[in-house]
Amino acid sequence: MADLIGLSTRIVDSGIANEPVNRTTGELSEIADGLAMVESFSHVVTWNSGDGLVCFDTSHKNTGEQVVESIRGWTDAPFAALVYTHGHADHVGGSVDFAADAVARGHKAPRVVAHKNVQRRFDRYRYTDDWNRMINARQFGGIRGDLNGVMNDLRPAPGAKRQATFIPPDTLDATDVVDRFATITFGDTMVEFHHGRGETDDHLWSWFPDKKWVATGDFVIWNFPNAGNPQKVQRWPIEWAEALRAIIAKGPELLLPAHGLPIAGKERIARVLDEIATALEYLVSSTVEMMNAGENLNTIIHSVKIPDATLGKPYLRPLYDEPEFVVRNIWRQFGGWWDGAPSRLKPSTDESVGSEVARLAGGAEVLIARAKDLAASGDLRLACHLADFAGWAAPDDPDVHKGRAEIYEARRKSESSLMAKGIFKGAARESEEIIKAALGE
Repeated sequence: MADLIGLSTRIVDSGIANEPVNRTTGELSEIADGLAMVESFSHVVTWNSGDGLVCFDTSHKNTGEQVVESIRGWTDAPFAALVYTHGHADHVGGSVDFAADAVARGHKAPRVVAHKNVQRRFDRYRYTDDWNRMINARQFGGIRGDLNGVMNDLRPAPGAKRQATFIPPDTLDATDVVDRFATITFGDTMVEFHHGRGETDDHLWSWFPDKKWVATGDFVIWNFPNAGNPQKVQRWPIEWAEALRAIIAKGPELLLPAHGLPIAGKERIARVLDEIATALEYLVSSTVEMMNAGENLNTIIHSVKIPDATLGKPYLRPLYDEPEFVVRNIWRQFGGWWDGAPSRLKPSTDESVGSEVARLAGGAEVLIARAKDLAASGDLRLACHLADFAGWAAPDDPDVHKGRAEIYEARRKSESSLMAKGIFKGAARESEEIIKAALGE
């Protein structure tokens, strides 16, 4: 077993992450007496309540079996309950393996604890399944495109019975649906379940008053908060900060996240949560202040920044989401979808704009040549604009798209967040496919 507390203490106190903090080993480590964590995607926090195992999240459908095997190497106690911290597929997809284990052992099926909006999320995933597949393939760079919100066998063949890749709450008799707050007693221990909006609108964080433990789900992910995802539905940055403040007020002595390392120590936990909350609060207050002053989105995203020292914290690095995207989500939350530029309220097609810019510049080849020069000078933001104009003006030109692919590949390599890398890699692939088609490959 790994000493996860020792590792996290060393990293938090030093401020240096010179080894992975989001580990997906599939291995179980004991955190406290009767408490363990399986590091997976996502983690599964498992508590032996004395009246069966209570598991916070179940990991992904591709890793659920491995997680169950790791837990079974620790204890044979039945699964009493599965707590969905929220309805993302990497947190609920492994539930079918937990249920299968119960059947194989002759145990009673575990009850499910979930916020009331989880079922609505599952319904939305069914409705937008193809869209979710596309955006996840792009978000994860075409490598891990089945991680979030991809319910690939929810749409049955004609006449076939739907087979879910998770246990939906509405299919179970033993389901505890939480609204804003609930308490459930397992064995002789009472657990509080608190709803908070953050990455999702169906999130629960769980508090053990007697033990001073908190299971945070994705309110702590050991990355900059995923409050700005460019391709997903609304995130809630100010409510995320409020949830973190509420957790701090409880005075937890052990924090159990769904991604990243557990953290021990009341003061250490409070410091980490405060720094995360403060970063989100700063983005919200600064963005709204500029909105109230009449600034448009373009000005705001180039003005509101998080200090590099803050982004260097081991639990605030922008390796997944990033502050610029959070600013856009704040604008969307408080200001709607229009960015403030009149021409973009009812715009012309991209192809028309690209063709006109190319005509004025002297051709798409002139645009792509200039884009390459800008990229070489380090101005990749502007280079990508010109590369897109050139690509729209010459949609089938392999030379233009060769340059566009090269520029977006350079842009991908220059970015830190997985989301930006995935989208820019998607743009490069788009041009690469055009080149193949033009060359008859």
